[in-house]
Amino acid sequence: MTVIYEERPSDSPFVQTIWHVCAVSDGADIVAADGSWDIIITHRNGKTELKVWGAMTQAALIDHYEGDEVLGIRFKLGAFMPHFPADTLVDFGIALPEATSKSFWLDGSAWQFPNFENVETFLARLARKQLLISDPVVESTMQGHLKGVSPRSIQRYFQRSTGLTQRSIFQIERARQAAALLQEGVTIPDTVDLAGYTDQPHLTKALKRYIGLTPAQIVRMRWA
Repeated sequence: MTVIYEERPSDSPFVQTIWHVCAVSDGADIVAADGSWDIIITHRNGKTELKVWGAMTQAALIDHYEGDEVLGIRFKLGAFMPHFPADTLVDFGIALPEATSKSFWLDGSAWQFPNFENVETFLARLARKQLLISDPVVESTMQGHLKGVSPRSIQRYFQRSTGLTQRSIFQIERARQAAALLQEGVTIPDTVDLAGYTDQPHLTKALKRYIGLTPAQIVRMRWA
């Protein structure tokens, strides 16, 4: 084990999950594609950096170093920060300038870095200042409740808040669902059917791109 990972739910309406990582040795981990975006606060060698990191359209290998401590806020689809156009952050992150060793600059003000316990207070302040908002069209579409809005309009809402098309998000989510099925012990052929892939090569191609592993590698990890 090279990292200690924990996560918790949040009562913030904007948040999917809060996660925290401590690196106990140097290494690298595969991070799967995700249509959601994150705020990531990294403590390394006595310095703290906050990045706004957009949606990821393919799996990536991320390095970490002994002693690193990382706090992540993963947002729900539809939540976004108007100051940071989502389409400019796809597969990319921007570091916000440091104000002091304990704060960073945002919208002309110094903000204290949040921690694992007080994230909700930080998010509530962002929302009050309209620096964090949510698109109800995207939320309703993902829940299957939206009616009376044209597909073209829905596409614009998705690209504004995520930087991705609805189809791209579907492909990412389907791959993540397939990986979860394999991790639960569902066979590869059954996963092909349940996740809606045409055949095993189609599944393999998708998992290699979005998860960074083949179906067989995911199955082997389950028994490791």
